[in-house]
Amino acid sequence: MFERFTQGARVTVEGAVAQAERVDAGSVTEEHLLLALLEREGGRASFALAALGLSGRHASLDTAFAEARRRGGLTKADTEALAGIGIDVGAIVDRVEGAHGEGALAADRRSRRWWSSGHRPFTPGAKGILEKSLRVALGRGDRFIGEEHLLLALTATPGTVADVLAEHGATYTTVHRALYGPEADGRGHAKAG
Repeated sequence: MFERFTQGARVTVEGAVAQAERVDAGSVTEEHLLLALLEREGGRASFALAALGLSGRHASLDTAFAEARRRGGLTKADTEALAGIGIDVGAIVDRVEGAHGEGALAADRRSRRWWSSGHRPFTPGAKGILEKSLRVALGRGDRFIGEEHLLLALTATPGTVADVLAEHGATYTTVHRALYGPEADGRGHAKAG
């Protein structure tokens, strides 16, 4: 699969590893992939992110990710669903933090395998994004996997990253439109008309 990655996509994956190293994370996550995309310049994904106003919003994204980690990784949709059945996640987080300290649910569940191998592993979610990017590329009829496919995969995969992106106006639809224009069909080609 990696032989299909463009140079920009490879640099993005390497950037995700660097993001994980920077914060001393035990593994590379979907969040690291997004942050690496945000640091890239000159690619299609960076153009789409800029068009959607996300280029200068690192602090806002970091805050949203920190809040999600504080909730133990629950998305806002999860929190709202639990509230619908009478479970107040905020109250639970407050009680857990009261008993175990601030950020108790955000504890880094490190994999220490990278210490022995020298390489940080990718979480199942991050691996899923890489696989989904292949499916996105194949669905579009592309013979390569680019940064744009990684970004679309991040928006199309349910979870914290897609939730945070949607809160910032970057859904699959808006990203697809920013990448391929409003007249593009599902494969990114202009509609006949």
